[in-house]
Amino acid sequence: MKYTTLPNTDIKVSKLCLGSMTWGNQNTEAEGHEQMDYAFDQGINFIDTAELYPVPATAKTQGRTSEIIGSWLKKSGKRDDVVIASKITGTGDYSAHIRTTGFSRSSIIEAVELELERLQTSYIDLYQLHWPERQTNTFGQRDYVHNPNDPWVDNFNEILHTLQDIIDEGKIRFVGLSNESAWGTMRYLEESKTSGLPRMITIQNAYSMLNRTFEGDLAEVAMREQIGLLAYSPMAFGVLSGKYIKGLDTEKSRLNIFPNYKRYSSVECTKATKAYLSLAKEYELSLAQLALAFVTEQPFLTSNIIGATTMDQLRENIGSIDLELSEELLGEINAIHSRIPNPGP
Repeated sequence: MKYTTLPNTDIKVSKLCLGSMTWGNQNTEAEGHEQMDYAFDQGINFIDTAELYPVPATAKTQGRTSEIIGSWLKKSGKRDDVVIASKITGTGDYSAHIRTTGFSRSSIIEAVELELERLQTSYIDLYQLHWPERQTNTFGQRDYVHNPNDPWVDNFNEILHTLQDIIDEGKIRFVGLSNESAWGTMRYLEESKTSGLPRMITIQNAYSMLNRTFEGDLAEVAMREQIGLLAYSPMAFGVLSGKYIKGLDTEKSRLNIFPNYKRYSSVECTKATKAYLSLAKEYELSLAQLALAFVTEQPFLTSNIIGATTMDQLRENIGSIDLELSEELLGEINAIHSRIPNPGP
């Protein structure tokens, strides 16, 4: 395994982070435990969850993923050996079954307390805001369209003050963002600098060979401001395994169970995936490992969030850490990207 540190901290984390959003829906508690046992044995010490999980989000299953992690932490006794990241849900129809009060002080306090109970721990290492409250281009919306009637009122300072109080209580250690824009990221950093409030140290956004939009303004923010990317969907909902193109998908494959998850299923995404699959074959690599190694090697990356529903998938994904891409291969990846740039928004 390879390691780095969470930016501006002394917390060592594995370059691969174990994603968990299928546990409690596509995966049972026993399967979640098996994944955590194996990942920990392979050197992964970083697990990401959210109060929203598992996905798709429902009132019936909400919080089950963190409960599975909590029962594993209790059973294994490894709490102090593992770095746990979680998130408070943002506003919107998708999360209305959890709460509709956004990032108000009472909402953040409630969310942290409930998550600590689910995780069976007294502290969360990294606590993230799952997506912005304001209306902006998240979750596959390619371009920003301003809404002058957006009811959101600037509350960056209030949020950071609340997080500071919870940090002072010892219930969270550090804070981060998710699905955030360059503008929002810089506003949080500005509030931290001018008001002496907690600094956002990471940003968890989508990043893969089909979606390299992070390489725009956010990459510069990440490098100059030392805020590390936690890349999610590095396999583009499993599309970059190549299984859908090769006809190796099953009735339990994510896009067959949840056909509305079509962010990476466009004609252009399929065209790009076929090109990357041919490239992987040329270099005698699996497409999955090529896709993951590409993400892991990025200079703005802190950790690459991998997820799997089977142990075979998990083994292959973790094995990608040993792969180093040559300059020649990277050049060919970039050539495909130049022909078909960011087909997955």
